Amino acid sequence: MSAPRQLAFDLGLQENLSRDGFFPSGANAAGLAAIAAWQGWPQRRHLLIGPAGAGKTHLAHIWAAEAGAEILRATTLPHYDPTSLPTHLVVEDADEMAGLPAHEEALFHALNHQLASGGTLLITARTPPRDWGLALPDLLSRAQSIAIARLDAPDDALLSAVLVKLFADRQIAVPPNLIPYLAARMDRSIAAARHLVAALDARALALGRPVTRALAAELLDSPDQG
Repeated sequence: MSAPRQLAFDLGLQENLSRDGFFPSGANAAGLAAIAAWQGWPQRRHLLIGPAGAGKTHLAHIWAAEAGAEILRATTLPHYDPTSLPTHLVVEDADEMAGLPAHEEALFHALNHQLASGGTLLITARTPPRDWGLALPDLLSRAQSIAIARLDAPDDALLSAVLVKLFADRQIAVPPNLIPYLAARMDRSIAAARHLVAALDARALALGRPVTRALAAELLDSPDQG
């Protein structure tokens, strides 16, 4: 096998979170539009919601690169003095800290500081604030006032485009019937697409076989893929 393909496999699991690595589709159009219009956000804050793998983190990194923002997980907020938080900030996975008093207080103070300081805040979560299970009424009220952009799980068109590009990046020619076969059976996320293409590449190299639908069926049916 040629060196370029082996090198592509070695680097294949590194996730590209730049704008060039983002695949726009109807499933993520609302989030992409919100990021593009960030300078006009109401109260300079916005919320991206959607299931795991929908692209929230990728969009957060795109915005952070453009706005010069820092990215923090919501569960780390209690470790920071809200007055020391950066002017532009991403708070990821805000729904994970619901029901934890110190964490809810920290997010509440971060929201207040952001508004008072003229900063900009992007928050990601799987669901709207009303579904987080927040115990702090003032935080729930403020969170529910934030504009929301909803992302859906990647559709077949998006997954197919991602798979085509991932195989092309590895210089792997695949039969036309493979892409729809994989898109219909894989987990609905971009991360799953990257993992699947890398696994197929590794299996093909190990067995000295081309990447085909038959090889994909063997991989998907193997116990370690369950």
